[in-house]
Amino acid sequence: MKGNVAQMSEQEFKYYAIFKPFGYLSQFVCEHNNKKLLGDLYQLEEDVMPVGRLDEHSEGLLILSNNGKFHQHLLAHHVEKEYWVLVEGDVSDETIKQLELGVGISHQSIIYQTKPAKVKRLENIEFPERYPRVRYHKYKPHTWLSICIKEGRFRQVRKMTAVVGHPTLRLVRVRIGKYNINTQTTIGSITPINPDDIMDLFNYDAG
Repeated sequence: MKGNVAQMSEQEFKYYAIFKPFGYLSQFVCEHNNKKLLGDLYQLEEDVMPVGRLDEHSEGLLILSNNGKFHQHLLAHHVEKEYWVLVEGDVSDETIKQLELGVGISHQSIIYQTKPAKVKRLENIEFPERYPRVRYHKYKPHTWLSICIKEGRFRQVRKMTAVVGHPTLRLVRVRIGKYNINTQTTIGSITPINPDDIMDLFNYDAG
């Protein structure tokens, strides 16, 4: 972070929530010129950075801030995150229980056992159309799931659904802590968050 952060009051820090579109990296600069970046969508204070990441092919809620302590809090204090995930096939109750209890996924060349999660089916989800559109066979079943976790290994949710036989077709993060987006939120939108709300929304102690 740039500037003397120690001398900044909480009211001087900036917080934003964005609905990251599919196909964009969760960063403002990249050595690869052919990648779409957040800087192509938003012009923010130069010290404002994403708190964590969504991979290039995932969408949804991404928090940005220039408060380094807040960054550390969200990344290290296991704030719950909720993902709405479109997967191939009909997902059984047994598979949901398996995901809830934890599954073994590949992480840094080892098998990692995921921590307990909250998983449930979702009905009648009508998010704005993604571009490019999701490719799935209209005559084969697919299921929307809500998956809530407090950890964030690389591509964890995708790996979790794949290992139980239901590859992810679309992944949208809809909530971090108490801050959520919904099916009416415009893809690519950006919303300032009032610093007074940060403590309650993310269980953050600025003291």
